[in-house]
Amino acid sequence: MMSMYTKNINTHLIEIKDYFKVAISVDCVIFGFAEDKLKVLLIKSDLNEYKGKWSLLGDIVRPDEELEKAAYRILSDRTGLENVYLEQVQTFGAVDRHPAGRVITVAYYSVVNLAGICLQAANPELHWVPVETIRDMAFDHRQILEVCLDRLQQQMMVQPVGFNLLPEKFSLRALQVLYEAVLRRELDRRNFRKKFLSMDLLDDLNEEESDVPHRPAKLYKFNFNKYEQHRKRYLAIAF
Repeated sequence: MMSMYTKNINTHLIEIKDYFKVAISVDCVIFGFAEDKLKVLLIKSDLNEYKGKWSLLGDIVRPDEELEKAAYRILSDRTGLENVYLEQVQTFGAVDRHPAGRVITVAYYSVVNLAGICLQAANPELHWVPVETIRDMAFDHRQILEVCLDRLQQQMMVQPVGFNLLPEKFSLRALQVLYEAVLRRELDRRNFRKKFLSMDLLDDLNEEESDVPHRPAKLYKFNFNKYEQHRKRYLAIAF
């Protein structure tokens, strides 16, 4: 006797069709640093439900598209940026996160040096927005932003990712301001400088800042070769 729980092919087909009524999207969180502020690249949402609210750069993943390729496509199509390192952070799948239906999104994040970034003029809606000023966002993008910011904060304590946000030459003041902006707290000036200089990962360029309204500070450069040889020094960083 067939069990009442045994499924036939028609039941399976109906279930499969229901399961595939789910879309997958990708959202990109791109951080930059300028004017002593940590910024994120955003666009105003064009959906009626979120009209005028900030939104991350994202799109639906095509049926024949890999997740990572979708992330790079979105970044290239929207901004013109190429060869930007993207790291997958987390998947967000709340049932009601999208007004159009069930959409599961995969978040990627990256950090870029704004000095070398020139966005496509054809997309004037893109803005570098200071993270500290962002309150409400479309969808669950504020949550996604916070999760990616948390990842950045964690990585900056064990890897030199923060140096990708700075120009090649920088002062210790600029370095500290960057860490304070990302970590969202003030750091003791003397302790910060002592820790970084003791790791011997910065090269003194014997140059000073120019065209600044204050006393010119020494300029340094991060030595990636030394970092590769002495990774454990960076792992010891803590403020």
